[in-house]
Amino acid sequence: MTIARNLPDDSLIRSVRARLNGPLVLVGMMGVGKSTVGRKLAHTMEMDFTDADDEIVTAANMSVAEVFDKYGEDYFRDGERRVIARLMEESGSGCVIATGGGAFLQTETRELILEKGVAIWLDAEIETLVERVKRNDRRPLLRTGDIPAKVTAMKTEREAIYALAPIHVKSDTGPHQVAVNRIIEALDEWL
Repeated sequence: MTIARNLPDDSLIRSVRARLNGPLVLVGMMGVGKSTVGRKLAHTMEMDFTDADDEIVTAANMSVAEVFDKYGEDYFRDGERRVIARLMEESGSGCVIATGGGAFLQTETRELILEKGVAIWLDAEIETLVERVKRNDRRPLLRTGDIPAKVTAMKTEREAIYALAPIHVKSDTGPHQVAVNRIIEALDEWL
């Protein structure tokens, strides 16, 4: 069991915020906790939070799965890129953005995130990812087939690209605040 450490102190948080020159952008596999950890990170750092998938749903007026089904993945990725570009332009350094699992895999989207934000690869063990994604049947890429095998293959294929993010933090089965603390500490060292 992981024990949560105390929150970083206010002076460290203020110091990290003052050194940011773009939004914090969480990337990584579906089910890793980008949205949950992102909300907690934003709250801890007194920043705004935006979930790119929620913004896509609002813009399209349909669920992510419906966009995939009706228009296909290429159409979804193009819309995702445009939404993330808008969010990054509007938010400046006062926002945490959670992206979908495939967003950072797209060259244009990845380049935009790396140029205008701080990419944080939130990572977890395969067993943790499988347990989490099984709770949600709305994930278009995991609606059929052997979920553990698919998650393993996706993680293996994607890790080299996620590793392009300058910050890499593990999110395990413990409290999400532990991942938040790790992110703040990693930002402090990296900035």
